[in-house]
Amino acid sequence: MRQEKKIVFGLAAAVLAGIAVVRWLGGAPLGVDSAVYRAGALAVLRGQPLYEPLLALDPKSALELPFTYPPSAALLFLPLAALPAHFAWLLLAAGSVLALWSATRRFARERPLLTFCLLPVLEPVWRMISLGQINGVLMAMVVLDALPVRGRRSGGMLIGLAAAVKLTPLIFVPYLFLTGRRSGAWHAPVTFLGTSAAGALILPGDSIRYWTSAVLDNRNAGTVDWVLDQSLHGMLARFGATSLGWYAASAALCLLAGALLVREFHRRGDPRAALLVTAGCGLLVSPLSWTHHWIWAVPLAGFLSGRRALICAGAVFSGIALAVVPEGGHRELSWNPGEMVLGNASVLSALAAGAVLSVRMLTRRFPGRPARPARRVR
Repeated sequence: MRQEKKIVFGLAAAVLAGIAVVRWLGGAPLGVDSAVYRAGALAVLRGQPLYEPLLALDPKSALELPFTYPPSAALLFLPLAALPAHFAWLLLAAGSVLALWSATRRFARERPLLTFCLLPVLEPVWRMISLGQINGVLMAMVVLDALPVRGRRSGGMLIGLAAAVKLTPLIFVPYLFLTGRRSGAWHAPVTFLGTSAAGALILPGDSIRYWTSAVLDNRNAGTVDWVLDQSLHGMLARFGATSLGWYAASAALCLLAGALLVREFHRRGDPRAALLVTAGCGLLVSPLSWTHHWIWAVPLAGFLSGRRALICAGAVFSGIALAVVPEGGHRELSWNPGEMVLGNASVLSALAAGAVLSVRMLTRRFPGRPARPARRVR
């Protein structure tokens, strides 16, 4: 085990150093999102508004970005205010690598260390680390809550706390309910509401602004049809189907199919598959899912380790497809059919996997452990 830990920490250091060098040589800023978290924390300490105007990330540069997270997140980011920007990035990046290792060990039944060593080829991994994103840490919190180690259960509190940083983990509350963890399904929203209430008490003005307008303002999030938005909403926008009805109908169908699949996997005793289905549904129906939000490709890789499907998943999430299509400046709207397939690879792959599993469920040819047969009546 000691040798395994040495390999993990050595690989983590190599990945962090490699990403830093590549980003520096390419002239791209390192730790943009971690700088946003830090700027939000500094705004709180200085008594400045969180949501207008844009936050200045570095006094030495003109880069300004919006703070798109709840006020409770800014309070949780306060420790970052005590660190220089690059140290804040290093802290989040190192935490993300350890979180990825934790998730890999929970999902990979075969060769978890080998699977972990291959993770840097996945686009969501290196993009998340280079940006200093917190998605990996939030994912690990959800995994620890949903798949407790040695029977220990946090009762949904980690999911609620993760949702207080980003709203998207709320998708896992129905997972707790559908898998029979009724108390956890209550504890998660209570933790979320309690943390949000604390944010409202400390930052009343920012809380009113966020919950009444900023939370629904997509202008600060980016262009919907940009290829890096791998959600149903983004894919429909690239196809030109911008009507809210198309998005609402497809999201509702996705959620219904996902709920049925979660119940079926739970009935067959496969909580890991049920959790991955929930995560996939959340990424699809979210109004915006950047490619680094698809960090759930990491536990998926662990889940598929030793199976041929791992090669297909690696090809989808390697980022190669996104690198060969024209992107930015609304060029996605003029893609040809082949570019449409490549540029929507994550969304189409998730939909295809869901469709195959749904058909197998309906035809009773479902993967996993079969249900216990009913006892005969003599």
